[in-house]
Amino acid sequence: MTTRDTPATGTADIDPAVRAELDRLRDSIDNIDAAVVHMLAERFKATQQVGHLKARHQLPAADPTREARQIERLRTLAENAKLDPAFAEKFLTFIIAEVIRHHERIAEDTAAPTAD
Repeated sequence: MTTRDTPATGTADIDPAVRAELDRLRDSIDNIDAAVVHMLAERFKATQQVGHLKARHQLPAADPTREARQIERLRTLAENAKLDPAFAEKFLTFIIAEVIRHHERIAEDTAAPTAD
């Protein structure tokens, strides 16, 4: 018995055709989740490079003007994709906060003297 078949989920006695459709949809969701994780990993690789560039040139970790443009851009993309723009904004705001935290850490590490 798999996790999907446990009585606790309330789907143990489901019609086989419904079960097949449910499994197909869940497999699609799982694939999308995997793609989202990989895309976020790629995004963070790029923002790490930005963080190192900023640190080398003593630029601030945050760029409120760009962040505001990105949020507005993402809200528009979300609206066009029929996704709740408020959700998209919360999601991007969370990501931006994490990026800024990374940039601050990179700047601290770059400024700290190394022991020989």
